[in-house]
Amino acid sequence: MYRIPGISLLFLLGIGISNIGDWIYLIAYNLIILNKTGDPLAVAALYMLKPVAVLVTNGWAGSMVDRMNKKKLMIVLDSFRGLLLMVLPIFTSLAGIYFTVLLINMASAIFYPASLAYITKLIPEGDRHRFNALRSLMDSGAFLIGPALAGLLLMTGPPLIAVYLNGITFIFSAVITLLLPDLENKQTIPQREKRIGFSELKADWKLVRYFSTKRKFVFRIYMIFSSVIVMTAAIDSLEAAFATQELLLSDFWYGVLVSVAGGGIIVGAIINTLLADWMKPLGLIGAGSVSLGAGYLVYAFSSDFLFAGIGFFILSFSLAFADTGFTSFIQKEVPVELLGRISSIYGLAESLLILFFTGAFGLFGQVLSVRSIVVTGSVILFILSLVLFIQTFKSPIGKNVRAKRTASS
Repeated sequence: MYRIPGISLLFLLGIGISNIGDWIYLIAYNLIILNKTGDPLAVAALYMLKPVAVLVTNGWAGSMVDRMNKKKLMIVLDSFRGLLLMVLPIFTSLAGIYFTVLLINMASAIFYPASLAYITKLIPEGDRHRFNALRSLMDSGAFLIGPALAGLLLMTGPPLIAVYLNGITFIFSAVITLLLPDLENKQTIPQREKRIGFSELKADWKLVRYFSTKRKFVFRIYMIFSSVIVMTAAIDSLEAAFATQELLLSDFWYGVLVSVAGGGIIVGAIINTLLADWMKPLGLIGAGSVSLGAGYLVYAFSSDFLFAGIGFFILSFSLAFADTGFTSFIQKEVPVELLGRISSIYGLAESLLILFFTGAFGLFGQVLSVRSIVVTGSVILFILSLVLFIQTFKSPIGKNVRAKRTASS
């Protein structure tokens, strides 16, 4: 059985700490802004800053990531986020708070492709699936630990204490990254390639388009999977309204429902980790996505807490498998020197769709019943997951492997 090397474990620890920190400051500022304005829309604007940050950065972030030392970039980004959180309490106006949070989210948007490229270089191909499964477990742990820790801090002190602690977690994550090996040198990233101007950005977009036309199967899998994620985000935007207005759940039982989802992610991530040697990325993407769509259908047609909880558990359990399979697939099929640009530019399209469909679902939710919107979204999601499942069986990658085995025999 594969045992986690100390360096990989160290990297996982850094990621886990920063993920927990993300939840702490977000929950703290939910309360700060709500107490300041009394306006739920002002709180909702805080969540909209994340996709906005992706739109602002992803057009050029990948070009920077692929031309820079990933380790140094991650250290700078973690330190930058930590320092911004330290100064965030200074701002008392909503404009100052939103602008600073936008900068934090922009740094996070750049951090993702940088860490993805670094992981691909750090972890041998045969070990990446298990590592990604462990990272999924770490992320799901943060999903439960972060809000719980934030709640504990908010019970024992003012929200700003939680924000300062969050800043410290990012600084600590930067220190951990400092201990990781430097996988690049001056020969790996020539000085002339570090310059990024309009001509370089234009060339990078052409390069991504060229890759998309030459690797059509990878492009299709990426886009269909992204469409699935877009629909989950749009449906989730109505989650609180659906639980309280359609299922008539109290705030307490809605909190329990969210905890059930966190439990599903953790159970899925644990099983995924234990069975990592037996599962292939494309199989995980296809089966995980169909199961995810089925979970949303159970949730959408539920009439009480029990069936909604079953649906939540199934969809969150399945998401752990689909996410891990997708990450492993991209790391294998996209050249590491293009990984930053591909993930950033494709992610830009995904964020645009998330903003559009989230806004559309919210708008339709004002004139139609919330259940009808959730059911419609879940049906669309399930259809997309079936298309994705079928596509995984049409893989030219698998056909090439089978052809080579036949020839060798």
